[in-house]
Amino acid sequence: MTTRWSTTVVASTKKALAAHGDPVRAEGAVSYMKNIAPFLGIAAPERRAFTKAAWKELPQPTSDDLGSAALALFALDEREYHYAACDLIEKFVASADEYFIAEYLEPLLMTKSWWDSVDALVNAGVSPLCRRYDASDIIDEWSSSDNIWLVRAAIGHQRGWKKDTDIKRVFEICDQHWDEKEFFIAKAIGWALRDITRLNPKAVHDFLQRHPSPNTVATREAQRGLDRFLT
Repeated sequence: MTTRWSTTVVASTKKALAAHGDPVRAEGAVSYMKNIAPFLGIAAPERRAFTKAAWKELPQPTSDDLGSAALALFALDEREYHYAACDLIEKFVASADEYFIAEYLEPLLMTKSWWDSVDALVNAGVSPLCRRYDASDIIDEWSSSDNIWLVRAAIGHQRGWKKDTDIKRVFEICDQHWDEKEFFIAKAIGWALRDITRLNPKAVHDFLQRHPSPNTVATREAQRGLDRFLT
């Protein structure tokens, strides 16, 4: 589904970014991101400055406007457009309704998936919307999925909640995947535990004590947090 708003966004974004690519930077980005997508070759600060100017006069979208535009940007080849979609969601996340996670964020998480886009979507949309709406059933579905990127999003769904973090809930999801050997899941567990060390380092310490079976990546990340906050 396309809307007038989403058509305007895509056109203005392409106009803002297409002429500013750097082939040398693009080649390096493609290599660093394991050929997940071609790149225009625009650094993040410049990309955000260009899109900020392009989007300055946009009216507030509906939830479907926002989701449609994000999907359309992800349908373009170059990775900077996918990053722009994440920035767009972050800018207009107040417009997203309770259905946005399932209708738009879930397919976006599974589109040209790599850690960069998945983490950006979690920060821009999944985390703030899970905080606003009860998305427990969706997070449970993601956590039980065979798709590693949905699992990673489930583990990180409370990223940035700080004192509002439901520590027990995060521990439950981390526990479910503790024996996973997949690097990107283990890394997400480690980051989630490390974040909680800022709130309750003893709880993280006790969690690790209850999980003597090795998860080297997750334990290393969690321990980095404990080294700073637990004396």
